[in-house]
Amino acid sequence: MKTNIKPFTIVVTGGLGFIGSRFIKYVYENTPHNIINVDAETYAADHSRIPEEISSDKQRYRFWKNNINNQIGLQADVHHAQYVVNFAAESHVDNSIADGTPFMKTNINGVFNLLENFKNAPYLRKFVQISTDEVYGDMEDYRNPSYATESFPLKPSSYYSASKASADLLVQSAARTYGIDYLITRSCNNFGPGQDPEKFLPKIAKCIGDGTPVPVYGDGEQIREWIHVDDNVEIIYNLMMTAPHDQVYNIGSGYTCPNNHIIKMIGRAMGKEVDFDYVEDRLGHDRRYSLNCSKLTSALLSGWRPKLFPDWIDDVYNTRDIVQARII
Repeated sequence: MKTNIKPFTIVVTGGLGFIGSRFIKYVYENTPHNIINVDAETYAADHSRIPEEISSDKQRYRFWKNNINNQIGLQADVHHAQYVVNFAAESHVDNSIADGTPFMKTNINGVFNLLENFKNAPYLRKFVQISTDEVYGDMEDYRNPSYATESFPLKPSSYYSASKASADLLVQSAARTYGIDYLITRSCNNFGPGQDPEKFLPKIAKCIGDGTPVPVYGDGEQIREWIHVDDNVEIIYNLMMTAPHDQVYNIGSGYTCPNNHIIKMIGRAMGKEVDFDYVEDRLGHDRRYSLNCSKLTSALLSGWRPKLFPDWIDDVYNTRDIVQARII
C-alpha cells in the first residue's frame, strides 16, 4: 500500500457489484484511502466480492446498506467525503427490454438524487459517474467506419443505454449549475472475476462447461470491445486523482472481436466443443461498438497497454483454471 499520499474518504456506490467491488479492492490494496461502500443489495450484489481482509478493516472500510434513491448524503462521514464514485446501476440490456422501470429509477433518478445529496458537500473534490460505450449507439449506423470520441453524438439504442446517457447529462448539467466537479468514464465491455452469471462471458462459460448449447443472438457477428475489469478500475482511479475536472474519458483496450469468435476462444480454452444455438436477434441490437481512446492514452496514460485480455484464452494460457480464475 502506498503511504506517501494523503488519505481521503471515497464513497463508492454499488460497491458489491462486479466492477465496483474490484474498484474497492484496488483502492484498498494500492492507496491509504478510506472507503464507504453504499449498496442496495439487489440481486446483482454479493458480499463475497469484498475480501475478508477489507470487510474486517473497520478503520478503512465501512458498508452501508442503502439505495441511491435515498438520502445517503446526510451522514457526516458520507457528506464530508472527498470523492463519490457511482457504480450503482441496473446494467443488463435484456432486462431493460423486458422492463425498463428499474433502469429509470436507479440510473436516472438515483443519479439525480446523488447529485442533490452532494451538491453542497463541503469537501467534495470530484463526482465520478461510471458510464458505458453503449451511450454512443451502433457504429454501423454511420456511413464510414466510425470510432466514438468523447464528443461523439449520444445515440442510445436501449432503455439501459438511454438511462446511462441521461445520467451523463445530469452530471454535466450539475457541474454548470452547481459547480460539481465531475469525471465521466465510458468503458467498453468488462470481463473478469466475480462477474454476474447473467452476463455474456460467464453465461458462455457455464453453457460450455455444462455441455449445453450457447444461445447466440442473430448471426453472432456483433462486434464488441473487451477490457479486463482490473485494468478498467485502475484507470478510473488514476483519472479520478489526476485528470482535470469536468472531463469525459473513453476507456477501451483496442481489442475488438465478434461474439462468435470469443465463444470459440472460450471453448478452445476449456477444451470442449461448442454447440451454437442461434436465436432471434435482440430488439434494437447494436451491431458494433468501437471507442477512440486517444484522449486517454495520449493525454493521461501515454504508452499504456491493457495487461489482460481474452487473447490469453487462445494458446498461451490454454487451461481451464485460467478461464475459471479470470472469466467466471
